[in-house]
Amino acid sequence: MTFEEKTVSSEMIYKGAILNLRKDKVQVINGGTSYREIVEHNGGVAMIAIKEDGKVILVRQFRKPIEKVIMEIPAGKIEKGEDPYSTAVRELKEETGYTAGKIEYLTKFYPSVGYSKEVLYIYLCTDLVPGETEFDENEALDIFEIDLDELFKMAVNGEIEDGKTAIGVMQAWAKIKLNH
Repeated sequence: MTFEEKTVSSEMIYKGAILNLRKDKVQVINGGTSYREIVEHNGGVAMIAIKEDGKVILVRQFRKPIEKVIMEIPAGKIEKGEDPYSTAVRELKEETGYTAGKIEYLTKFYPSVGYSKEVLYIYLCTDLVPGETEFDENEALDIFEIDLDELFKMAVNGEIEDGKTAIGVMQAWAKIKLNH
């Protein structure tokens, strides 16, 4: 049986530049109460940018939470008042230098519903035109390319560790390979 938890009280624990943390007291199924720590985040976008030759534009960057360099599709956070499509246009240019002649919405998903409200939107970017990157001051990215079919195999084999990248690759591959 599904049971919706009722919020009894809510307390903001931390307000930051990228996220907030709040603690909610909730009524649970047995009539008692429990606490939920919830991360509030504006959300983000990720772009699977595919060149005419089938190569996907990827970035490598160091991610402090996991203390390692990881391969990802380009992505970025949605600024206050910005819509996801506009974020995709902006972030693709900033991180890769490319602009896309065609940007298609693929999907949205919640990366971790157990503690976060964050939602990520994934877009397929094609008809790419190269240009200059516009990295943020604190960004250090390596840009490289891998064939979509090879990336799909990597995603299926569990070789892609980043969730948005695995989902983006599988969604794009399915759209391109199964819808033609």
